[in-house]
Amino acid sequence: MNRKEYRKRKNGRRRNVLKAVLAIAVTLLLALSAYGIYLMKQAEHAANQSYESLEGRAMSDLRTEKVEPLEDNVSVLFMGLDDSKKRDQSESNTRTDALILATLNNDDKSVKLVSIPRDSYVYIPEIGAYDKITHAYGYGGARSTIETVEELLDVPVDYYVKMNFNAFVEVIDALGGITVDVPYALEEKNEADIHGAIQLEPGIQEVNGSEALALARTRHYDNDIERGKRQQMILEAILDELLSAGSIFKYDDVIDAVGSNMKTDLTFKDMQAFLEYAKDGSLDIENLTLDGYDDMSTGVYYWQLDEESLEEIQDVLQSHLGFKPDTSTLTNSDSSYTGETESGEYATE
Repeated sequence: MNRKEYRKRKNGRRRNVLKAVLAIAVTLLLALSAYGIYLMKQAEHAANQSYESLEGRAMSDLRTEKVEPLEDNVSVLFMGLDDSKKRDQSESNTRTDALILATLNNDDKSVKLVSIPRDSYVYIPEIGAYDKITHAYGYGGARSTIETVEELLDVPVDYYVKMNFNAFVEVIDALGGITVDVPYALEEKNEADIHGAIQLEPGIQEVNGSEALALARTRHYDNDIERGKRQQMILEAILDELLSAGSIFKYDDVIDAVGSNMKTDLTFKDMQAFLEYAKDGSLDIENLTLDGYDDMSTGVYYWQLDEESLEEIQDVLQSHLGFKPDTSTLTNSDSSYTGETESGEYATE
């Protein structure tokens, strides 16, 4: 074989290899596009199933006009409910075991998370009296909890998401687990109330859904403040895993896991808008803590909130939502908020 024939054959092989690579790339692109369309349809169906508006509540009473994600700064209240069939809990007996308010700032795409201790002694508008915030749901469902949080933090709750513990466990399992920092050796019951079923050693490790739930719920090793911090850590770990490149092929299982275990007044369009906050694969999240102290003075345990800490959190959240530091000069054309101004009066529509 002469040199000319050798080069011709070699170039021919190169062209064949290039064609094969291009064919594979096109096939993968088409497959990913088809999978993306499938996921979009599946997610839309799940979102439509999960959608639940609160009757008579088109928006927060602390707003003068409806807000939209990515157009305005908004807030979302996450409620973790224990409504397992094992405990046969009706709506009136269901309590919120976890409450986290997230405020999202549209300008810098940042998120602030504040966990509200379940035993916080707060005013519940539904009954016109003080009680543990965990009881607010039993008095009037999601609406009562939302109104109580608004009363406590003096900011509007624009959207809510409530999930039971089945969804929590199944979502984490669908993701293949999450990475968390377990602060201490832990022995706890699982979601089926089997004592000692969950055992964890301290340190950074991967946990499954049942283990993550036990870590989020345990109340035997520290206090409600630390419990809130653990819940914030776990929520961040879930978000990190969801945003990781390798998780895209797990999304269909995640969507299935959410299913009927979640209810929200976020539409599918709203959910898509929130993805803009993490489009670069990361979220700017700050965790906030409501300080307080244990109180058994009445014979019933309460978490008494520290007033100075509460006022600081209120100020941070109001600033993050854009109501401060210019609250005293705001008019209806400047903001849709009707909260308290620096003079102590409330803006009107």
